[in-house]
Amino acid sequence: MSVDWVRLELDLRSYEAPRTNPELALAGLRLATLTELGDDEHARYRVFELNRECSADIPGRGPFHTWEEYRRVRHDVPWFDPSGVSLAVDGDDWVGMAGFTAHPKPKTGDGYLFSEMTGVVRRWRRKGLATALKVHNLDLALSSGLHTIRTVHHPGNTAMIALNRRLGYVDAAWDYPS
Repeated sequence: MSVDWVRLELDLRSYEAPRTNPELALAGLRLATLTELGDDEHARYRVFELNRECSADIPGRGPFHTWEEYRRVRHDVPWFDPSGVSLAVDGDDWVGMAGFTAHPKPKTGDGYLFSEMTGVVRRWRRKGLATALKVHNLDLALSSGLHTIRTVHHPGNTAMIALNRRLGYVDAAWDYPS
């Protein structure tokens, strides 16, 4: 059965960061990139485990990748950059993630960023953490030199669609998958 994916994009030139939930700092969480936490095989596997846990509730997701598949489609690609993977850290636990990848077009100087998985473990949901992670990533994306960031969602993922729209994303028409 074909899915009518919800395609959204944001012009970073008009983006204004919202205030995030100050309770997150009081709860002892910190946000850091994979680069800052140490990008090694063990850390990448922890991101894989977190991604798998958070993805379990995505409507229409289907089976998650194996570790080997994940490495091939997430790490062994030219656009992977550990500084585009933001993580929410609670003590030793990684409890949320948001990622983006850059897809520049060198000959034209344009291109786009793609907002990858944003997810939060169940016990931390509905506390503003997904918004804080998205805002953290958008703040990082502003220095990329690219002006457009895209994302795509299953139409049943209404919470993430609404979150992106609150951040200024609008409906867009581009080929997916691309």
